Parts: sequence; C-alpha cells; structure tokens
Amino acid sequence: MAAPGEVTGPPALFTAGDLAAFELGERDLEALQRLFEACPDYFVLAMGDPPGPEAARKTLESRPPEGWAWSRKWTIGFREAGAGLVAMADLVADLLAPGVWHVGLFMVPERLHGRGIGRRAYAALEAWMRGEGAYWLRLGVIEGNARAERFWEAAGYVEVRKRASVTMGRQSNTVRVMVKPLAGGAVADYLAVVDRDRPQSD
Repeated sequence: MAAPGEVTGPPALFTAGDLAAFELGERDLEALQRLFEACPDYFVLAMGDPPGPEAARKTLESRPPEGWAWSRKWTIGFREAGAGLVAMADLVADLLAPGVWHVGLFMVPERLHGRGIGRRAYAALEAWMRGEGAYWLRLGVIEGNARAERFWEAAGYVEVRKRASVTMGRQSNTVRVMVKPLAGGAVADYLAVVDRDRPQSD
C-alpha cells in the first residue's frame, strides 16, 4: 500500500539522485493538494489566501490563455522514497514559440527548505526539458518574493521585462519575466521570436 500522499502510477520520467519524477494526473490530486497546503506562505504572498480545496485540480486542469500557441502541458511531481511528494513543477512546452518552455510553478514544501531538494529537482528537470526539445526556458517570478528571485537568478535566469498589476487571486502583483537559454543565444535572439516579452509590448 502506498504511503499517505505518495504518488503512484507509471514509471518515472527521470530521476534526480534519490528523487523520482512522474507526470501527475487525476490519481495524484490528494498528494498534490497536500503539497500545496504545505506551502501556505507562497499562496498568501501570490494570491492573498492559503490554497483553496480545489488548488490541485485547478493546476492540473489549467491551460494557457486562448489564442496562445503551445503544444503540451506537463504537471510533474518529485517523489522521495518513503516521503511521498516533495516537489512539483507545472510546465508548458512550446509556449508562444517552438522551443520555448514555460515553468509556470515550481514548488517545494516550506518544511523541506534547506535540504537542497529544490536545486536537485530543478537541475534534473532542466536537463529533461532540454532533452525534450527546450531551447529557451521562461518563467515569471513575483517581485518581492526574495527566496524565489534568488533561486532563479542562481539558476541562470535573466529578467527581460516586468509586468505590473498582474491579478492573481485577490492580489495584484508585479511579475518579473525571466528567461534562460539552453543552447546558446542572447536575450535579443529570444525577443526576436517572443515579441510578447519585449519591454515595449503590451
């Protein structure tokens, strides 16, 4: 029998040392919801409230805005033996342009901070995305979320623009749009194919 909150199902997509990564689905709703509820500070900062009872389902079912180009949505969970779900990532492949992968959410429960789980999981995730065809990585980080800003800067992401007054739940946030090349290239090369992220765009 699986441990409470443990992810079960198909073989791992990839591993990160003692962590194994799986695509999450309907069967994993409870485990994902437990992880979200172990991260109240992020949800309060980003949205003004702790995660609601449908937070996991909304993440699994979310899709990019209508009219945006994309090819595949992934919600990935990282399992540590005997500990259940210890990290998650929500990804969109080929968002806005081929080869651009968007990291919509990357989360480790607050009680596990300081163990290096985030760094190990993210390094393996990035290598996997590269193998799946990612050329550029893209994400948005809330300005003032100092821990996240430091994490993504240390991972090699650079800011290309800011978006003010982004509504998230009850909050209105300024979001730093950040990108990272996986196969060389300069920021100008990225902006040439993703005009939405140009500083002067709407």
